[in-house]
Amino acid sequence: MTLTDEEKTTGNGGPAGLGVVGWLRWGWRVLTSMRTALILLFLLALASVPGSLYPQRGVDPGAVARYFQNDPTKAEWLDRFSLFDVFTSPWFAAIYLLLFLSLIGCVLPRTMVHLKEMRRTPPPAPRNLSRLPHHADIEGDLASAEAYLRSKRWRVVTGDGWVSAEKGHLRETGNLLFHVALLVLLVAVGVGGLFGYRGNVLVVEGDGFANTVAAYDRYLPGSQVSPEDLQPFSFTLKDFQASYVGPGHEKQGQPLDYFAKLAVQDSPSSPEREFTLRVNEPLEADGALTYLIGHGYAPTFRITGGDGKVAFEGAVPCLVNDTSNYESECVIKVPDAAPDQLAFLGRFLPSTAPSGTEWLSVFPAAVNPTVQIWPFKGDLGLDAGTPQSVYDLSGHQNLKPLGQMTASPKPMAVGDAVDLPDGAGKIEFTGVKEWITLQTTYDPGRFPALLASGAAILGLLLSLLIHRRRVWVRVRDGGVTVGGLTRTEGGDFGEEFAELTKALEHHARAEVKDVS
Repeated sequence: MTLTDEEKTTGNGGPAGLGVVGWLRWGWRVLTSMRTALILLFLLALASVPGSLYPQRGVDPGAVARYFQNDPTKAEWLDRFSLFDVFTSPWFAAIYLLLFLSLIGCVLPRTMVHLKEMRRTPPPAPRNLSRLPHHADIEGDLASAEAYLRSKRWRVVTGDGWVSAEKGHLRETGNLLFHVALLVLLVAVGVGGLFGYRGNVLVVEGDGFANTVAAYDRYLPGSQVSPEDLQPFSFTLKDFQASYVGPGHEKQGQPLDYFAKLAVQDSPSSPEREFTLRVNEPLEADGALTYLIGHGYAPTFRITGGDGKVAFEGAVPCLVNDTSNYESECVIKVPDAAPDQLAFLGRFLPSTAPSGTEWLSVFPAAVNPTVQIWPFKGDLGLDAGTPQSVYDLSGHQNLKPLGQMTASPKPMAVGDAVDLPDGAGKIEFTGVKEWITLQTTYDPGRFPALLASGAAILGLLLSLLIHRRRVWVRVRDGGVTVGGLTRTEGGDFGEEFAELTKALEHHARAEVKDVS
């Protein structure tokens, strides 16, 4: 069919447009091509790299907060491109959906073609097998060749003076299995995103946790998840222990092991059980997994207001500034103090040592714990109703320092008490606890994703290790000729063909001996 001159050009002499339908067909062909699927798969892997380079809000929001504190300009630019929320970003979702559509359009047609190919019988033998890339004349007969090929699971068809055999359909089966497994994997991830949830929480030694929305510091539910869908488990953090490489060693201070001892109830009516939570050894309760993410120190204080009444008593989690020695920063807000509300900035040092006019921590374990305190008084602004962070005082403009502020005040040891200036009250450092950060995840697509990953590996092995090939045996001029052809590009069939011809001759001789 040829085009007329009018069809070939438009009124201005340019190429004729494809039209809406034509462009849609062209776009669909490009999207569903194998090359596009491979490019999108590569882009998906490439897009996942920032998720391992930068801290993610869904995994460790504290690390993201420290990133903003240490380098706010760079963090702001990274956040504009969603690099702290890679796997929930629009550009990652776009690659994911395009890959999903590409695989559907690529796999379904190929599956139909492969099913037809599986039912098709091997073609008849060519007239002249000596023209094939692999051929040899052997001693034997068609019956013994047919019997041997069938015994080795070749698909065999016989004709007048010839035998045709084919093997290796599992190569294409493996190829399709790999792509179908990728498709199932994408569906499993999508199911997990819709019906799963993820939450982060900080728990101090001695405190408990119940799996409710209100208990989480950060909660990210799927679009189809309601608060009633959460598994009703709870636990109490009995103890946390960490060990480090000792002083004098080349790797001093590096962690050796840390674990948390929990008292767990899988439901309100179930008995309590003990569980030791470790890194990569999560707590499982009715399909929900709770992972140990991080840990730090929570010094305990007793704060008395200017009226002589205890306004605060308890543990204060400190955010880690330096993981090599666990030097940490604390913020204490005391809205119940009278006559003035109080606030404190604290610097916790697990193993304190002097360094000139300053103080520092020399080891991550709490060998000699101290706290440096900077006190403030004024209005904390809690009555304004504006949300504020419990770890930050930077936005409180109505707070005024109490007394003379020094760059490095004398650290308080456990049991020390300091009277605040202007009769504002007293602060006592009463002890040290530890805290852990946990992430609870529920992903109904986790097990299907695991099965799909295993199927993808199996399919990849089949497609790499199996080669499709054909063998023909024909009687010609009183002799038997064998020809072979590989249908896999780049496949080496020469060695296997040589072994096959020897086996056919050996099998024919063995049958002759049995008959005689």
